[in-house]
Amino acid sequence: MEKFKAVLDLQSKHRSALGYGLVTLLTAGGEKIFSSVVFQCPCTATWNLPYGLVFLLVPALALFLLGYALSARTWRLLTGCCSRSAGSGSGLRGAFVCAQLSAAAALAPLTWVAVALLGGSFYQCAVSGSARLAPYLCKGRDRSCIAKLPQVPCNKQEAELQEILSQLKAQSQVIGWILIAAVIILLLVVKSVTRCFSPVSYLQLKFWEIYLEKEKQIFQSQATEHATQLAKENIRCFFECSKPKECNTPSSKDWQQISALYTFNPKNQFYSTLHKYVSRKEMSGSLRSVEGDAVVPVLGFVDDASVANTHGL
Repeated sequence: MEKFKAVLDLQSKHRSALGYGLVTLLTAGGEKIFSSVVFQCPCTATWNLPYGLVFLLVPALALFLLGYALSARTWRLLTGCCSRSAGSGSGLRGAFVCAQLSAAAALAPLTWVAVALLGGSFYQCAVSGSARLAPYLCKGRDRSCIAKLPQVPCNKQEAELQEILSQLKAQSQVIGWILIAAVIILLLVVKSVTRCFSPVSYLQLKFWEIYLEKEKQIFQSQATEHATQLAKENIRCFFECSKPKECNTPSSKDWQQISALYTFNPKNQFYSTLHKYVSRKEMSGSLRSVEGDAVVPVLGFVDDASVANTHGL
């Protein structure tokens, strides 16, 4: 039991890393299945280029959009945005959050493209059908090379075509490794810069993560209990034809305010939008933005781990 608890604690502490690792493995596995089972290069001058590009880029686009759809932060940003009036700074904050969402959603498509380039099949098919690259690939070769070039992915017997195929695969793999290196360097730079400009210390960030996890668990428990009591009371009143007892429930405005995107203010350090709502309600009765509120990149995990994302809330 203790070992099982230790595994759960490890999963909780490294949820983000494990999630990204799982996405990467699933994407790489999906690409291997596509390239070996589904993909069949037509080996014609007309279809090689579009066919190869479709397999290389369209799944990447689908994974990018799926990354948006599976992010709770996306729906937190979009829910109700057309029915409420936007503040002066909400558009800028929304654009900043969209940029963060795009960066997170780009992991799976970049993995797809990188793995596909390392495999080489999609690139070989696409480039062999490119009329612009044909003179470069057939430079110094027989005149019939350009006509035979679309057959390169299918004809692996002729020595000349086999040489071109090996050249295309080498190009594809070099581009793939360059893409992987560029992505890793970019992630490291962005992570270092955001941590460098963090308004809070490393240990406070760790405490922050613990607080959010506990707030999420307690909120889920209390919400379930409150909803159960309300449902029982309504059903009892229906069958007994009696008046319901008073049961206090947050208003739509209250729900809307705790569902807002988190903004950091150095004057009053709140650990979540719910924490901010409870504290500011006592002070001013409102959760409107005040001077100093800002979206901080290193605190992007607050919206992802907050109570508004508990089981689809």
